[in-house]
Amino acid sequence: MFDSKRFLQTVTRKPGVYQMFDADGCILYVGKAKNLRNRLSSYFRASGLTAKTMALVQRIDSIEVTVTRSETEALVLEQSLIKSQRPPYNVMLKDDKGYPYIFLSSRDTFPRIAFHRGAKRKKGQYFGPFPNASSVRDSLNFLQKTFRIRSCEDSVFRNRSRPCLQYQIQRCTAPCVGLVSEEEYRRDVRHAEMFLAGKSDKILRELADEMDAAARALEFEKAARLRDQISALRRLQADQVAERSHGDVDVLGVASQGGSCCVHILFVRQGRILGSRSYFPEERLGLSKSELLSAFIPQFYLGSQREVPREILVPEPLEDEGVLQEALKSQSGRDVSIVYRLRGSRATWVAMAGQAAEQNLSSRTAAQQKLQSRFEALQDALGLEQLPERLECFDISHSSGEATVASCVVFDTGGAVKSDYRRFNIENIRPGDDYAAMGQALKRRYTRLSSGEGKFPNILLIDGGKGQVRQAVEVLNQLGIVGVQIVGVAKGTTRKAGFETLHVVSSNKEMVLSADSPALHLIQQVRDEAHRFAITGHRQRRDKKRRESPLEGISGVGPARRRALLRHFGGLQEIRRASVDEIAGVEGISCKLAQEIYSALHNE
Repeated sequence: MFDSKRFLQTVTRKPGVYQMFDADGCILYVGKAKNLRNRLSSYFRASGLTAKTMALVQRIDSIEVTVTRSETEALVLEQSLIKSQRPPYNVMLKDDKGYPYIFLSSRDTFPRIAFHRGAKRKKGQYFGPFPNASSVRDSLNFLQKTFRIRSCEDSVFRNRSRPCLQYQIQRCTAPCVGLVSEEEYRRDVRHAEMFLAGKSDKILRELADEMDAAARALEFEKAARLRDQISALRRLQADQVAERSHGDVDVLGVASQGGSCCVHILFVRQGRILGSRSYFPEERLGLSKSELLSAFIPQFYLGSQREVPREILVPEPLEDEGVLQEALKSQSGRDVSIVYRLRGSRATWVAMAGQAAEQNLSSRTAAQQKLQSRFEALQDALGLEQLPERLECFDISHSSGEATVASCVVFDTGGAVKSDYRRFNIENIRPGDDYAAMGQALKRRYTRLSSGEGKFPNILLIDGGKGQVRQAVEVLNQLGIVGVQIVGVAKGTTRKAGFETLHVVSSNKEMVLSADSPALHLIQQVRDEAHRFAITGHRQRRDKKRRESPLEGISGVGPARRRALLRHFGGLQEIRRASVDEIAGVEGISCKLAQEIYSALHNE
């Protein structure tokens, strides 16, 4: 359960971008704000939220922020993150067609320039993204006036016998009917490409020279047209979202506090921030920031599938910089620079990464302190002599007995230990028997723990009532396991959060904690995570089972025979309607195998 009050106390009031994640670490939403604290506070007010916003808030497990210098920078970064990560709630709230681009084909003798939105499947270059479709269309009009490149579809271009209206209004040089040479047309295409790629100074100088020449020749109308074109091109350059500049770099920021540390990385490609992420490496040696980065960089890049950029920007010099550069060069096959003396936009990127690292570390530390206090409250509520350091919780999920899955989640005082999560596919029980499913899952889990596969928990939470708890007691007694506190978590008569009844085996008592109890909040958090993990596993198993053909489970019917059956009858329904003799008539199917297929499809 996300602790919004504690989180909001640590959030800055500066402008920036925030990213919301669910319990699986998947991105939910990316937003921008002029004041991060005020904007994020609006999600957690008591009333006034729309149904969609409430659905988003209920799924939040963590929030990361990236501080920017201005709201405009936050807007650019927000668009980049939405484009690269495609968060589900952003797609629902914004135009789901994606941002528009200008497309310049590359395979044609006479390339075309056009509006593009959607998947980038065609061969060519894509320039953008632009904030909206109207700005792209306006820009295309300006580009056509200036460079007179065709915009017609290839099918139209190949079948023209005379110039179209675009030629008449001087927006195309009519390459379709040979009124321009390939060399001249390519020059216009090159100018358009250079301009859209950000190399506009040379083109603008050429246009300015042409304007001066036209004015000296007293061609004032032409000079005025060129003046307007220059003005329009400069406006286009200003309107285009920042994807023109160069630079493939990773920008690292680092923060440390109270024995914890955070490394925040901005991933910049072609001068555009594609995304960012915070990492929280374990550090128990009290390393300086420089030493921490020196340890982090090789772990992050070397021996992994991650892309190594040409440059890595860091906030301060690294003692083993040369060794790191050589190792990265060896892995990537090209020179890699680690740079710390920075100016301009690169210095701004490093500052942004550092601020984000500090902000996210503060938020994480506050969350861990809150979790620690919840463990202490649970210790008091259950009357334990020592602080519980490890919890496990089991839950069962199925659809009317189909594809039953049990989940086991693990929490310690640092939060969820996802590497220790386990799922169990339940087999050979009566469909819908939750007691038998719980018993099977517990026996499989604790048999493995008894053999040394993992650590025993201090407290075992069972999502269910007395029947499920009885299964846990029987399994642990059979295996001779002692020292594990068993607590059942029943939903209570109202079946609403805050009214859970706890069945404490050690004291043989039932307990109802107050709705604002930190101990109850911890139990709810762990129970909800077990429920989510079980449902996810059940749905995956159910969907996989429903996608499988009934023929796949029949011994002796491999891919070749399945293809032969489907080819002969045309579909599974027709195979089910067929008799044994009809099935045996398929090439490669014996009478015995035909009987087995018939029996399997008719549950005989």
